[in-house]
Amino acid sequence: MARMTFMGGIHTYDGKELSKDKPTSVLLPKGDLVFPLSQHIGAPAKPLVAKGEAVLVGQVIAEADGLISSNIISSVSGTVKAIERRLTAAGKMEETIVITNDNEYKKIEDYGRERDYSKMSKKEIREAVKAAGIVGLGGAGFPTHVKLTPKDDSKIDYVIVNGAECEPYLTYDYRLMLEEPETIIEGLKVILRLFDNAKGIIGIEDNKPDVIEKFKELTSGNSNIEIQALKTKYPQGGERQLVYVTTGRKLNSKKLPADVGCVVSNVATVAAVYMAVAKSTPLTNRIVTISGDAVTEPQNFNVPFGINFSEILEAAGGFKVQPEKIVFGGPMMGRAMYSYNVPVTKTANALIAFAKDEAAVEESPCIQCGRCYFKCPLNLLPMKLQLMGLNNEDEKFLELDGMECCGCGCCSYICPANRSLTQTIVQTKQRIINKRNEKHEQHELHELHKEHKAK
Repeated sequence: MARMTFMGGIHTYDGKELSKDKPTSVLLPKGDLVFPLSQHIGAPAKPLVAKGEAVLVGQVIAEADGLISSNIISSVSGTVKAIERRLTAAGKMEETIVITNDNEYKKIEDYGRERDYSKMSKKEIREAVKAAGIVGLGGAGFPTHVKLTPKDDSKIDYVIVNGAECEPYLTYDYRLMLEEPETIIEGLKVILRLFDNAKGIIGIEDNKPDVIEKFKELTSGNSNIEIQALKTKYPQGGERQLVYVTTGRKLNSKKLPADVGCVVSNVATVAAVYMAVAKSTPLTNRIVTISGDAVTEPQNFNVPFGINFSEILEAAGGFKVQPEKIVFGGPMMGRAMYSYNVPVTKTANALIAFAKDEAAVEESPCIQCGRCYFKCPLNLLPMKLQLMGLNNEDEKFLELDGMECCGCGCCSYICPANRSLTQTIVQTKQRIINKRNEKHEQHELHELHKEHKAK
């Protein structure tokens, strides 16, 4: 029987051979640790510490501020050096907490205490996930405790674990799946306790046969967990694509997975849930990939949040040639940066350095070949959407469903005219969102003014 797949998509050189066979190395920091307050979708966390204050490993140094927000946890013990704005891998100057490491790694009380999650209530499990500061570690950064709290638990049919890792060069999830499969499976079991009617699905691209075999072996006696081998095609790990190929259910930009009876989490996120709930261990570290043809020894490192990427790059032997391009995240959806002197965060998962900037080529006029349309996994018209964006024709952009774009980069990758399709469409989406937010704020101010006059 043919395996289900999604429309469009591309097959790229994946570059994974550079780092996938290198066992994960644990790396401790040398310098100060920097913790941005915005490491998640939603409101920045609110600082709970002040300059000069002593902190411990596992201590909440900034708490979630609002419904969609997340705690920030210290990964070291030491002293708060400053609360100030620093450059981050998101390309912005953001408010951060800077901690001087005392290299003693003294932990909070009960750190690492084992708990029997089978005896914990749903509320206790969700509170443990929230306290641990867990967010989507695949790059999106959506607070996990919110994702695990849909309106109606009984309407969740599937808990889908994303092990596709379809972005070129990235291998941090592959190493986690190879080295700690039991932690991921137990994390899925924890999440399934929240949804009485749900079945677990772990989706893994078929270019990882060793991982697929291992997971099938470990779940062979569990009828409530299915391992699905997915076709290797970018963007197989996209949320909409993953939900469709594993369940046949369709999503759009106006729906969340919960609206079609699904909860979707990355493998590292699911592992973090297990550690938080069963081991009382908050989210303080992650695996990152350092790769690219300009890096001396591409590999994966397990590092504490707040460590500087320059230290990790040094551990990978530095650059063997001066790179023309440095990208944080994958080369398809990551962000090109001029500096690698930035901290590791929950959503900063890789540094890829290229000897040549293949994207630095001159654009030419669209030749109307239609390749961007045929490769778009969402059936959009990228060439027309770019034109609408460049001409500030927002209404026409909306009529062509431009807000549905997931920013995967397939259109730009396949375009023979080297058009910056994805960049323009994403920028147009953000401009429209900003306008909507401004209009909403103006309306609220107007209503407040009317209320004040009435008094």
